[in-house]
Amino acid sequence: MIKAVIFDLDDTLFDEIDFVRSGFRAAGQHLATLSDRYSPDDVFDVIWKCFLTSERGTTFNLALAELGLPDDPSLVGKLVEVYRTHTPTLVLPPDSRSVLEELKGRYTLGLLTDGFLPTQRLKVQALGIEHYFEAIVYTEELGREHWKPSPRGFETLLQMLGTLPEQTACVADNESKDFIAPNRLGLLTIQLLRPAGLRRQPSPLPDAAPKLKIDRLDRLITVLAQH
Repeated sequence: MIKAVIFDLDDTLFDEIDFVRSGFRAAGQHLATLSDRYSPDDVFDVIWKCFLTSERGTTFNLALAELGLPDDPSLVGKLVEVYRTHTPTLVLPPDSRSVLEELKGRYTLGLLTDGFLPTQRLKVQALGIEHYFEAIVYTEELGREHWKPSPRGFETLLQMLGTLPEQTACVADNESKDFIAPNRLGLLTIQLLRPAGLRRQPSPLPDAAPKLKIDRLDRLITVLAQH
């Protein structure tokens, strides 16, 4: 019988693309202050186009080139810093709020999230979701080597929640890393396939596939009741 639920954050409780858009707007505003040639909206439009048409990790370099600005590593580094540390404009989706309200009190809830610590904390604060969870683990606090698929975050959270693996469900989105450790530990793994999700490719890695898949978060309530 499931008694606890561990949630992932990005592309599970909200669409990560909303944070990406917010971060690029902040970077655009910063870049616009360095030159009077472009407005913040103009810069954002260029950055967004480069994001949609380029490989990850090259967006700022390509945007600078298109804007006719030098591809200065220190400037790229500053834009990355602004992106990661800005206070994001985020709203918790209605389906997430409804499901969390429904589950809180019936299950023990935890949150496990990878990523740069200031960024992930700012996301959680902007979404206003801390009060739903008995415990939150930011894997960066454990050491970057314990980002998923390391089991350390799950083991730490299970201990904090006081629950056994076989009594716990894990709800996440990214098959490449989210389900390997909880599968091996014996949790019920459930993949949420949000339409706007950024990471949808199946993984060939052993133990990577979730045990169950849902295409809407509200289906989680029925799934948990059946287990």
